[in-house]
Amino acid sequence: MRFSDMNWMDVENYLKHDNRVMIVLGACEQHGYLSLLTDSRIPEAMADAASEKTGVIVAPTINLGVSPYFLDYPGSISLRLTTMINLLEDTVRSLYHSGFRNMLFVNGHGGNTPASTRLVELMNELTGLNSAWYSWWQSDSVTAVAKQHGLQSFHAAWIEAFPFVRVCDLPNEVKTPPQVKGIFGAKETRAIYGDGVFGGPYTVEGTILDEVFQAAVSDICVLLEFNKRD
Repeated sequence: MRFSDMNWMDVENYLKHDNRVMIVLGACEQHGYLSLLTDSRIPEAMADAASEKTGVIVAPTINLGVSPYFLDYPGSISLRLTTMINLLEDTVRSLYHSGFRNMLFVNGHGGNTPASTRLVELMNELTGLNSAWYSWWQSDSVTAVAKQHGLQSFHAAWIEAFPFVRVCDLPNEVKTPPQVKGIFGAKETRAIYGDGVFGGPYTVEGTILDEVFQAAVSDICVLLEFNKRD
């Protein structure tokens, strides 16, 4: 159940028996042949699936993230890190004011991760606030699925190529990852990665993606149960 399916009275009634909420953090950035909103759509779908299992509601998705390295790919929109931190804080404070105390951030974009430190500061300040941060592609469960199939995860490659984020046909090949290290600006990043895929297969069998998806949803459900506190 999403906020978009509820009115304020529905939320008030929900808070009488549960103070948990999921907040999806995404991005609008290049993902090779996949949707520019891949980092939003994937965690959003995972949160929806977890909501069906647990009854925990899902706040509106934050569709913009921190992506300065992709700005030379048209369509990419990047928030400054300070803007992201302030956006996260304002979201937490608003939800806290309503009565939510246990917040799970379902994150779809690595560039957002530095903002998670602000959650610790807010937990120190706001009495009773408990928060958790879940970046699905980095979880042990998802990594185990990849290893089981002899796969490695790369940006915009097979691990993110769920049917619901495909907007065109995908190349049937394996891309060799560039042998580079360091921090690069937008121009250098585009020069290095070309089509935007960082390496590996562009796609894999749907059954593997199903395993990845279910592993992440199971993780989210476990975190929601663990964070079910008064």
